[in-house]
Amino acid sequence: MNTPIFRTVAPFLTALMLLFSVFVLLRGHNEPGGGFIGGLIAASAFAIYAIAHGVTAVRCILFFHPLTIAGFGLLAATVAGLLSAMSGVPFMTGLGIYPHLFGVEVPLSSVLLFDTGVYLVVLGAITSIALALEEQEAE
Repeated sequence: MNTPIFRTVAPFLTALMLLFSVFVLLRGHNEPGGGFIGGLIAASAFAIYAIAHGVTAVRCILFFHPLTIAGFGLLAATVAGLLSAMSGVPFMTGLGIYPHLFGVEVPLSSVLLFDTGVYLVVLGAITSIALALEEQEAE
């Protein structure tokens, strides 16, 4: 399956899938989608790139080990829950702030932080599994 056409198309497909995964992550608060599905799409993008160009190329792109990414996502999701507990409301209650950046109101919430944490956990865990399987197949 590692044809010249696939190797040529893989970087473009990977970039498109990563962009779409961020779109799904950000729209998941109000519509179907969210961190889990977005993380699966991103992990699939890295798996496609690993099939086309090898595991080493994906590890160079990621900069951090996939399990480190998953750990940081778990930390972010936990912090999102603890923010509400420290604010005196029940655990995992959504909190929001609305800062103004360059004259534009930007809504930020603990729900977005939690979804981003889930995104990173799924991305890191599934990418780690996919890269391990691809390394094993290459041997």
